[in-house]
Amino acid sequence: MNTRVIVALRQAFRQMGRNLTMTATSLFSIMAILLILGFFFVIIVNVNYMTQGIKESFNSIQLNLLETTSKDQADRMMADLKNQPNVRNVTYQTKDEALEHWKGKFGDQADLLNRLPENPLPNSIIIEVKDVDNVDSVVKYADGMQGIESMTYSKDTVNKLIRVTNIIQVVALVLIIFLLFISIVVVSNTIKLTVIAREREITIMKYIGATNWYIRAPFLFEGMIIGLVGALISGALVLTVYHFVVAKYGVNIVMIMSAGLISEGTMIENLTVIFAALGVSIGACGSIISMRRFLDTKKVKN
Repeated sequence: MNTRVIVALRQAFRQMGRNLTMTATSLFSIMAILLILGFFFVIIVNVNYMTQGIKESFNSIQLNLLETTSKDQADRMMADLKNQPNVRNVTYQTKDEALEHWKGKFGDQADLLNRLPENPLPNSIIIEVKDVDNVDSVVKYADGMQGIESMTYSKDTVNKLIRVTNIIQVVALVLIIFLLFISIVVVSNTIKLTVIAREREITIMKYIGATNWYIRAPFLFEGMIIGLVGALISGALVLTVYHFVVAKYGVNIVMIMSAGLISEGTMIENLTVIFAALGVSIGACGSIISMRRFLDTKKVKN
């Protein structure tokens, strides 16, 4: 490692030791803000994940066929549909298979369907699409086919889910930017107090010929170290709470939402990297802003 970097790191730790109160204040401020940011991050990521899972459960279109539509005609329709770019799979469902499907949904009340004089459900073609957001293109193509009595798909539900997802993403972006801004301001003000407390010492250092790097580097490393430590501690707390939620309520969430939470392994891997990068960046940005305002050579008192 470069000798100047080592010297700067030593000075940074020395400064932190001399100003334990300010260091602790900055550390806890970053921890508190990143803790809030972390919970928002976990909630938003999981909501997006579950929304995507729910959207995928509505990725099918059911073409209800006329009584006069033969199986051969249905096979030709299916072959045409398979050639569409947004179609993943096409299957044929008989009226008897459809009735069994509904009996499964009715559960304990399936006997009600057995009392029907005849099966009222039609034969149908089930289209599974690749991208729910572009389902309209497949619907438009299928609507022009002969032999279809009606068409069933959850357009309104899908559109609502898409709108909700877009709103969540915008709100998340605004909240993250706001919290990051607050974090940088907190670090900047803390470093500023440290600079003010050492103003006389810095002036003497300038008089004896110390370079800008020699003066500024310890403050930069101080901010980065505080930011990294605060990020790692807050990240560990967020992951601990997330582990508790997944262990206690994960199964219930899957049953209610028909979609699961992001796995703990994936969350740990991503959150650790993101928080470490955020902590270092916040600390560095706060230090740079403070130094530009208070350590400019033109502002040092003679």
